[in-house]
Amino acid sequence: MFNASDIFTISSQKQFDKTALKVFRYQHENNAVYREFCDLLQVDKGSVKSLAQIPFLPIQFFKTHQVVSNLNEVQQTFTSSGTTGTNTSRHLVTDVSLYEQSYRAAFTQFYGNIEEYAILALLPSYLEREGSSLIYMVEDLIKMTNNADSGFYLFNHEDLIQKLTALDHDGQNVILIGVTYGLLDLLEKQSFSLNNTIIMETGGMKGRRKEMIREELHKVLCDGFGVSAIHSEYGMTELLSQAYSLGDGIFECPPWMQVLVRDTEDALTYVENGKTGGINVIDLANINSCSFIATQDLGKKYTNNTFEVLGRFDHSDIRGCNLMVL
Repeated sequence: MFNASDIFTISSQKQFDKTALKVFRYQHENNAVYREFCDLLQVDKGSVKSLAQIPFLPIQFFKTHQVVSNLNEVQQTFTSSGTTGTNTSRHLVTDVSLYEQSYRAAFTQFYGNIEEYAILALLPSYLEREGSSLIYMVEDLIKMTNNADSGFYLFNHEDLIQKLTALDHDGQNVILIGVTYGLLDLLEKQSFSLNNTIIMETGGMKGRRKEMIREELHKVLCDGFGVSAIHSEYGMTELLSQAYSLGDGIFECPPWMQVLVRDTEDALTYVENGKTGGINVIDLANINSCSFIATQDLGKKYTNNTFEVLGRFDHSDIRGCNLMVL
């Protein structure tokens, strides 16, 4: 077994690699779905000596299997939003305190003391359904601000406009975290000139608006809110950790999370830094489900362990994945 301190005290690449290999062996022994996937790949647990040799479970498995690494009672089930006619992912979390420790520590790393902020959340598509891990996180962060002005907004844009304008004018540090289409909807009602507010976009258009390339989207948001950069959060239902971008779409992970970029033609090999491929995520906070996930996102990794998200695979892009479904 592992103590949380094994994960959240990582301070070097050597320590990360060592812990990741321990987690791999633990999950191979205790996660039946992951072990069967490794067996299909003919990967012997004892032969895995580096991160690049660890098999990454395709994220689709969370739609079809119970991906857990122990027999403990499920404390929280997080579900993806999905679209009409598609299955949703289900992340069975047997120790939700690991999730809380992960996002609290990551927030402190990237933004400092949460009590210095008011957090305003414009997340309508997430609030309208059950089981959102993002809502769980943001609701807790709002409470941790100990600020009566923090809170959620659904479609009450006028109230949000008044609150945001007043707080920014008074010199209060504010984080406005919003689903992309929600932020654009807000700007159709009001433009701003903000001096003390961070705009953080998460998610996407959710079918409500036409998708935009990042550069175009961030220019619209920068101009509309009167800020110099747009922050972004990269997380998903199947993870218990998030990466953050403080501008320009370049994401940085907390010390217990890293990405590798796989070849789009061969899911079992990796491309050089700066080359486009599929994003594989190592999330060591996912000790009780699976820490090694092959996402459907396309991106590039850079030399300092930062990465960029460029889009998503469509079905025609997925090749070399005959073992993607058990």
